Amino acid sequence: MKTDTLFYQLFNTFHTLLFELIERPIAEAEGYEFSSVEVKEKAFRFDGIFSPKAKDKPIYLIEVQFQQKEDFYWEYLSEIYLYLNQYRPEREWQAIAIFARRSYEPEPRSHVQEMLDCQRIRRVYLEDLLDRETDSFAIGIIQLILSNESQAITKARQLGEKIEQENNTEIQEQVLELIETVLVYKFGRVEVGYYP
Repeated sequence: MKTDTLFYQLFNTFHTLLFELIERPIAEAEGYEFSSVEVKEKAFRFDGIFSPKAKDKPIYLIEVQFQQKEDFYWEYLSEIYLYLNQYRPEREWQAIAIFARRSYEPEPRSHVQEMLDCQRIRRVYLEDLLDRETDSFAIGIIQLILSNESQAITKARQLGEKIEQENNTEIQEQVLELIETVLVYKFGRVEVGYYP
């Protein structure tokens, strides 16, 4: 599954999603622009950056990991410090490492543990959202991404029924497109009509 592309779409569509994941007030999402920024050199690319318009808010540097990768923190730290060197932001920054499952996170070494301890790098485990009751379409789509194949169609139908209640047709279209994209990644070809 192309999770980088999906999460780019999710963050781009739902500007509050990052703040839901790090359990910050949704109102803090106001005044942020989302983008994907390439850091030159080895062509590192963050999965996303939330850049605030106001100078009193931090920049969030996001990396999403859907598989085990032992050198994850080495590469992430390289991206972060190359970004800081090239862009030299005046604002504070925080790195958000989003793991699909706890088991995908490599054992942090001491220098990484220091950054985790001081909350410079914050971890989010998406598997914690699987059983959460939510009205958030973004969290519902993450639950769909993480669901196994036998649960995916049921979850997609539930999301489809829920989105029918949404008055904003633009949000309806975006959510339905994301549901279809997830199902195509999971099952290959998906016939129209998989949800009501």
